[in-house]
Amino acid sequence: MKQEHATAADTFAPFQEALTQGWSKALESFQSLGKGNRHDKSWEMPKFSLSTEKLQELQQQYLSEATELWRQDVAHRAIGDKRFAGDAWSNNPVSSFAAAVYLLNARTLLGMAEAVEADEKTRSRLRFAVEQWMAASSPSNYLAFNAEAQKKALETQGESIAKGIQNLLHDVQQGHLSMTDESAFEVGRNVGTTEGAVVFENDLFQLLEYKPLTAKVYERPLLLVPPCINKFYILDLQPENSLIRYAVEQGHRVFVVSWRNPDSSMAQYTWDQYIEDAAIKAIHVTQEISGQNTKGGKIDTLGFCVGGTILTTALAVLAARGEQPASSVTLLTTLLDFTDTGVLDIFIDEAFVQFREMQMGKGGLLKGGELASTFSFLRPNDLVWNYVVGNYLKGETPPPFDLLYWNSDATNLPGPMYCWYLRNTYHENKLAEPGALTVAGEQVDLRKIEAPVYIYGSREDHIVPIGGAYASTQLLTGKKRFVMGASGHIAGVINPPVKKKRSHWIRDDGKLPKTQEEWLDGATEHPGSWWTDWSNWLKMHAGKQIAAPKTYGKGSAYKASEPAPGRFVKARA
Repeated sequence: MKQEHATAADTFAPFQEALTQGWSKALESFQSLGKGNRHDKSWEMPKFSLSTEKLQELQQQYLSEATELWRQDVAHRAIGDKRFAGDAWSNNPVSSFAAAVYLLNARTLLGMAEAVEADEKTRSRLRFAVEQWMAASSPSNYLAFNAEAQKKALETQGESIAKGIQNLLHDVQQGHLSMTDESAFEVGRNVGTTEGAVVFENDLFQLLEYKPLTAKVYERPLLLVPPCINKFYILDLQPENSLIRYAVEQGHRVFVVSWRNPDSSMAQYTWDQYIEDAAIKAIHVTQEISGQNTKGGKIDTLGFCVGGTILTTALAVLAARGEQPASSVTLLTTLLDFTDTGVLDIFIDEAFVQFREMQMGKGGLLKGGELASTFSFLRPNDLVWNYVVGNYLKGETPPPFDLLYWNSDATNLPGPMYCWYLRNTYHENKLAEPGALTVAGEQVDLRKIEAPVYIYGSREDHIVPIGGAYASTQLLTGKKRFVMGASGHIAGVINPPVKKKRSHWIRDDGKLPKTQEEWLDGATEHPGSWWTDWSNWLKMHAGKQIAAPKTYGKGSAYKASEPAPGRFVKARA
């Protein structure tokens, strides 16, 4: 018996020694990071220290869990991670053990990041770096350890590996990772299909007007300003999940800004031009076409994400000029106060902003692929490595999905416009300060916008955190209604009532306390989409009903030039 015990101890000894060495190397790496980067003064990692007490606890926990892991058989290595959930993992001892060790190391490194004694931004950066490493180094990403990919290769006699290589070559040629079968979609054929026409265009945008689906329409039209970082047809994917079509069905005369996908000819365009020559121009053209350009004429407006920031800035500029064109303002997952920007905050500091300004502040383009990659790596397991494994290791073709097709349809941004936006909103948060910014020759004060506002935020939004969306309630002075929806940045917004999915929260007493957490304490959950609540609210501000127009545009000045969705949205980055 003693001999058996000695043999087990001898067998375990090299493993324990490797664990101790691994821990020492990990600790050494973290401590070197904490000393700061003294070689590159353009960016220096903030200094930090590690709590000795917490490290000792982590080390003891690490060695204890590793020892237990070594002594367990495969059947007891229960892994609560969907990447390793298949039977092929539990039936393969090598892969199962690799996955379990990986998860142990990942938990320990995250624990180290939490043990750091530093400011919150430094801690957030460390957490993000560790999470990226964790996602990239998962054994599921490598054929040598991925039991499911190995099993499929055997079952298909190597065909899955050959298909995976073909998929890799295809993605290299197209310049981005395939998240869906892009050949299944075409803008204007089966996405972006709501009937309409282009009634105005300039170098920055096309203005689309949609065909009424009701005999009567509300006299005040609805102008939608989508984000220029993405294409407008996220609001018009398929007939059954199109917010644009839904608004038309409710009796609104709908106009939408379709941004031009910038090329080298737009490399000098500025934020001021996006406000003056795009948002303000779209407001005025919509007024003129609908006959709401006379004294007292009003239109309903909606901005989504960056489109909401652009729309609100434009309305503040017009307010400084004595104009109040908005009968209502709807803001969907929009930041006006950039105090809470979530995970994006870790990227932005003075050195980063200066680098971007040096790179493209006086001219150039921020390529759409770079933007798309940044947003994808905010959720690396779901939006990057999941497809690396499926496409390349398993040789699968991802299924058709309209939202992911849109997500892959990238847009560029003019460098000067992007740099202004980066510095004045994300970095210095000047839009929230009355009079701190001058845009299109006017001082911007959001408090001067005289219109009721419907503010929507998504509970799990990682791009516009729910607290950031809610903060607009404290800036704007019109009568406000705040609604929170379930899910994230896109899925929370694109949630048609017919699907009867997800919930939304409303506070019946209408109170808007200082923070979203306080607001939520008094809110009530309602099943299903928030669209119906918004529709009922919007109708109160849309004016009387009139006969629906028989033609697009107005007279010779605003004639239909081409059918919706127009050619601007079809340009690829």
